[in-house]
Amino acid sequence: MVPFNELIGFMIAAFLLVLTPGPNMLYLISRSITQGKKAGIISLTGIVFGFLFHIVLVSFGITALLFAVPFAYLILKILGVAYLLYLAFQAIKPNGKNMFEVNDKLTIDKPSKLFGIGFLTSVLNPKIAMFYLSFFPQFIKPEHGSIMTQSLQLGITQATISFTVNFVIVLTASRMAVFFATKPTWLKVQKWFMAGVLTSMAIKIAFSKAK
Repeated sequence: MVPFNELIGFMIAAFLLVLTPGPNMLYLISRSITQGKKAGIISLTGIVFGFLFHIVLVSFGITALLFAVPFAYLILKILGVAYLLYLAFQAIKPNGKNMFEVNDKLTIDKPSKLFGIGFLTSVLNPKIAMFYLSFFPQFIKPEHGSIMTQSLQLGITQATISFTVNFVIVLTASRMAVFFATKPTWLKVQKWFMAGVLTSMAIKIAFSKAK
């Protein structure tokens, strides 16, 4: 099992991942604003099942990769740093899309379709796949037990955090859209703060010692 003090660091990273705009968040916000909270919750359920799909695949993949190719950890570490810096740039890039600027002309979908689209949006979301593949190895150490068990622990932790944060977003999407529309300065502050934290994490990982 991953030690609690190291798990805290991972939880912070997972929390920042959820707050970084991406396909999942945009889909949830759009459905919550246009079709209501119930539609948002159904969509979120589909997204969480997509997380579980990723968790199973990545847990088996990381286990096989780290045992078969010791050099793989360094490669994944480099990918992790590059990915965090990419997210930092996306947060502050010029003409970036406001995540609360959604299409208000979406059609009304049935619950099964909301769930299905949420699931596919999550499964096909490169942000989630890259996070799992490049970031999990930074917190997995053979001396802490089974690599697969640690991967599953991290995956379940990430899914729980993502569900909790996104559930709050679903419940407050309409109010947040109005808030950021009337106070754009706060949106800029949030973007730069996020970019600063992501960059700091990238630097920390870059100078961390290999296992």
